Amino acid sequence: MSSASICVVGTDATMVYDAVHNVVARSLGDLDPSLALQDFTAKDVTTSATESIASQIIEALNTPPFLVDRRVVVVRDAQSLLADEAAQVIGWMQAPAPGIILVLAVVGPKSNKLVKAAGEVIETNVGTRPPERLAFVEAKMAEYNITLSRDVAQQVTDVVGDDLARIDSVARSLSAIYGSAPLTFKHIEPYLGEAGDVAPWDLTAAIDKGNATAAIIAARRMLDSKGRAGLQVVNILQRHFMQFMKLEGAAVASQDEAAALLGITNAKSAGFVLQTASRLGTDRIAMAMHWITEADLALKGGVSYGGKDLNTDMDVTELTVVEVLVARLAKMSQGARRR
Repeated sequence: MSSASICVVGTDATMVYDAVHNVVARSLGDLDPSLALQDFTAKDVTTSATESIASQIIEALNTPPFLVDRRVVVVRDAQSLLADEAAQVIGWMQAPAPGIILVLAVVGPKSNKLVKAAGEVIETNVGTRPPERLAFVEAKMAEYNITLSRDVAQQVTDVVGDDLARIDSVARSLSAIYGSAPLTFKHIEPYLGEAGDVAPWDLTAAIDKGNATAAIIAARRMLDSKGRAGLQVVNILQRHFMQFMKLEGAAVASQDEAAALLGITNAKSAGFVLQTASRLGTDRIAMAMHWITEADLALKGGVSYGGKDLNTDMDVTELTVVEVLVARLAKMSQGARRR
């Protein structure tokens, strides 16, 4: 590590601490952790009210290495440090002591002052678009020297979906078992677990494209993964089509005007919503909202197609209502595209 202060930041705690594990391992190299590592957790629940974690951290940062050429000081949950405590750490980062490497773990936004002050920042956030998820899986496997083809990486990505936090532990296990030997999906599949959730726009994008099959797969994936209940899926679709309703009759002519009306910062995204609303038209948007309302009432007890499937533990009514709704909306969009 070339920097005296390294900050790992992200919104998912598991991914942050997986990355911290690897940063610490690289920082230590072959040094004995009992001599070269001090590990703190900000606001540690085991610390008494009279003890100051910040003072202990600063003391560790200013203590020269003994019997080793460098020491690594880790501060977990650094976002929990109070303003004056964070200021002391930032002061040290501006004039670090020789032979000391500070590793901070911040679970939260990059706007944290500790993140901005660090000499090196490692961000663990991953975009939820399919190409971004695939790139993350490939990079994580490469980090552990795991050899697999693009097709296999895609299969892995398809299984984990939005639940990318599990990839580091999977990669670590595969590395320990297979080393760098080329792997097929059959080698990896037993370590992946159940299918993970997918992002809301995987569903809405498929519907907007009129792809009923992809939309149903995305909706079923949300339900199978237990990431969302049926009412939550319906709510996603309600919010999506409400955007089109807001644009209807609003005399919006440009993507900038659409962005202002919808409260969207990305004008290009607003332009896509405007284009889709125009293609669908008033009647289709009204029909979509009618179907969504019907589905909402059905899931709140309006209909019953049976209880849970004994083999899949899936609520048959929930699955039926959601799949019918999604298929209807996608077919409607497909019809609008043919105009």
